[in-house]
Amino acid sequence: MRICLFGGTFDPPHIGHLLIAQTVCEADDFDKILFIPANKPPHKKVNTSLEDRLAMLNIAVEGNPNFEISDVEIRRGGISYTIDTVKMVKEEIDRENDEIFYLIGSDSLMDFRNWKDPRGILDECKVVVAIRPGFRPSDIPAWILHRIQFANIPRFEISSTNIRHRWVENKTIRYMVTLPVWDYIDEHNLYS
Repeated sequence: MRICLFGGTFDPPHIGHLLIAQTVCEADDFDKILFIPANKPPHKKVNTSLEDRLAMLNIAVEGNPNFEISDVEIRRGGISYTIDTVKMVKEEIDRENDEIFYLIGSDSLMDFRNWKDPRGILDECKVVVAIRPGFRPSDIPAWILHRIQFANIPRFEISSTNIRHRWVENKTIRYMVTLPVWDYIDEHNLYS
């Protein structure tokens, strides 16, 4: 089985996350996209509780047989480092029959060299990069560039940060999140 791990804060999970995951799943013939919500991301502030982020993610991926959520980072606790997550997932799967990939955006790739044990991540799994607008591969060190693969997908520019700002400014987030996620945000008074 070809499994692609997709980590993030998902605060909130949005159409861009879902479109990229579905398109990568189809383009690279993955059997499963495993969404992994961060317990405590090392480089990002989380605005919403873990319970709310997990609830929204469950709502967002519901009904897609190729999407699954893993609580591996939640169970491990502490700061969510990719190298630890990949190793833990590999311990829990069938190593002989499963192939592990890790999906990141090109914005994350820009800082990848500063992640905890980036060479270890590249040794443990294949890193797939979804390109975002403004990305220049010339900014990436060769030792990383030669060991990743770029996803052959259209570019989507939607961010959780922008969604939270629009919500606070009382602007619509229609077409940015699914309607059930929008309802959840409204019902639980998130981002106000």
